[in-house]
Amino acid sequence: MMSKARITLMKGNEACAEGAIAAGVRFFAGYPITPSNEIATIMAQRLPQLGGKFIQMEDEIGSLGAAIGAALTGVKAMDATSGPGFSLKMENLGLAAMVEVPLVLINVQRVGPSIGMATSPAQGDVMQARYGSHGDYGIIVVSPSSVQEMFDLTIKAVDFSEKYRVPVILLADQVVGHMRERLVMPPHEEIETAYRTEPSVTPDAYLPYRGDERGVSPMAKFGSPYRWYANSSSHGEESFQATSDYAISEKLIQRLTNKIEKNKKEITEVREEFLDDAEIVIVAYGCTARSARGAVLKAREEGIKAGFFRPIVLWPVPNEEIGQVADKAQAIIVPEMNMGQYVHPVREAACGKAEVVSLSKVGGLAISSNEILEKIREVVKSG
Repeated sequence: MMSKARITLMKGNEACAEGAIAAGVRFFAGYPITPSNEIATIMAQRLPQLGGKFIQMEDEIGSLGAAIGAALTGVKAMDATSGPGFSLKMENLGLAAMVEVPLVLINVQRVGPSIGMATSPAQGDVMQARYGSHGDYGIIVVSPSSVQEMFDLTIKAVDFSEKYRVPVILLADQVVGHMRERLVMPPHEEIETAYRTEPSVTPDAYLPYRGDERGVSPMAKFGSPYRWYANSSSHGEESFQATSDYAISEKLIQRLTNKIEKNKKEITEVREEFLDDAEIVIVAYGCTARSARGAVLKAREEGIKAGFFRPIVLWPVPNEEIGQVADKAQAIIVPEMNMGQYVHPVREAACGKAEVVSLSKVGGLAISSNEILEKIREVVKSG
């Protein structure tokens, strides 16, 4: 007989922590920062009860470094922060991508730049999430719009990180992190997530950076008989030597990016509503998607053929799905709580087949459904 799900009222950040625990995360390193603090607080309480470890490091750089170290030993690891701390973590995020360490980094966004407004929402870290560390690498970024998704997508982020041996970012925002909603939590024993593929060869035959058919390398635990080096320099398949060979470096970078891009069909997730006859489509993510859907419903009541499209996985970009929207729609509106960031990959994916219009808002106030509705009316009138 199946166990019953637990139904409760919970804050988004609390749901994120519970999702991490349900997914098997047993190490959390962090440094306090608003508006993500509840995640660390709950992990500090819950992990010791489960045989896990919580550690508050001396700063944001050290906290992601500690998560990397824990992940190398075979533990599912996580860190959480907000904008200023996210900036400080970029060096170690690049290290995690280069060394191919599976871990999850939560960013509950707030107004920036710099210290900005600590308790006000924003979506200004979208491009930083993808391109924040220097060089070329693949990464996965998921964007929750509800408390339920803070739970579900944290589990999915852990699954992605282990399956593709890559750091995964859950890019939330202050609204979703601090709102309270109904949450359905299935029993932990019914939740399955991947665990990194371990080597099947003998220790002397192990090549830690040789990709499988997906481009993902088997990963041995530090402390096991398999000896390997977490090499942050350009390296070949064997790990111990840095290289200045251009061909080897190119092969490595191609694999780091292709293991995400070539598996997009397994990674991409979107939500679509009212697209069959839609002439104007709203593409929105995070808390703004809630207002966007409301605006679409209001527009429909006025007889406007509006549709709704939400990328749940922001990076890699769902180019094919956006292209299909552009094939039918006359215009696409992208509302964001920034000066216009995700509108650029949407415009690129649309390939000029539909007009792509930015609706940006900054300063710490969420975009309302009426503001999006007004932009819909404006586009209809101009078209």
